[in-house]
Amino acid sequence: MFDKVVIVGVGLIGGSFALSLKAAGAVKHVVGMGRSAEVMARALELGIVDEITTSAQEAMRGADLVLIAAPVAQTGRILQSLLPWLEPHTVLTDAGSTKSDVVAAAREVLGERIAQFVPGHPIAGRESNGPDAAIPNLYRGKKTVITALPENPAALVERVESAWRLCGAIIHRLTPGEHDKVFAAVSHLPHLLAYALVDDIAAKPHADLLFQYAASGFRDFTRIAGSSPEMWRDISLANRDALRVELDAYLAQLTKLRALLDAADGAGLEAVYANAQRARQAWIGAIEAAEPRPSQESGK
Repeated sequence: MFDKVVIVGVGLIGGSFALSLKAAGAVKHVVGMGRSAEVMARALELGIVDEITTSAQEAMRGADLVLIAAPVAQTGRILQSLLPWLEPHTVLTDAGSTKSDVVAAAREVLGERIAQFVPGHPIAGRESNGPDAAIPNLYRGKKTVITALPENPAALVERVESAWRLCGAIIHRLTPGEHDKVFAAVSHLPHLLAYALVDDIAAKPHADLLFQYAASGFRDFTRIAGSSPEMWRDISLANRDALRVELDAYLAQLTKLRALLDAADGAGLEAVYANAQRARQAWIGAIEAAEPRPSQESGK
């Protein structure tokens, strides 16, 4: 049981975290903080948080756990505002999609108190944003990666991990560097590609006609282009070195496919498609065996 949890950024990720803890009966009081008074008022109206405040001092008083669920570029500024009121027993964590930059910002701001910051990243999301998108089962059966630091006491790491377990998440551990290389390939690159495709279609003179005939395949492929542009701008820049490596590899694959098309090499194209199909089927099978999909009911 957490007596007091503070959520900085009560949108999809932070709001779902709060709702999940409440659904588990694991928190007595949730305080929300954020940049937009309108958004915070909506989070309070929806019952995601029990209190909203613009005062870091007030929010941090007696806090057991603080989740920073804001664009990663804001991490340093947020930690700077919280540091003067950080109590010895409070553990800080985050939900950022990049970790090396977040850890660097935390080290710079927190200094010798870095031990109280346990970085994390829940691997879950929806294409919609804001408190209205928050649901209590978002993390059920999904991975949360904890990138614990050498300075973190085991008890604080366990407190953060236990919070995510109470949300239904499955805990995995990576180093910050390992995390960023992995997610450049399987998350950051796909988002870049989805945004690029939709932007390309939208810029064509006959875009209206193209979108008129775009069906479920286009919708599924581009779903993640509905995510927050601000958030993904920050992620792309924060992890740009690893992302460029993956983008170069993808460009090489596109060049290979272009050559197969130029040569009318049906067998070559089919071989690429078949290999991709087998790999995807194996991946889906592993997910279904190890991590059953949660109920589709939102629980709102």
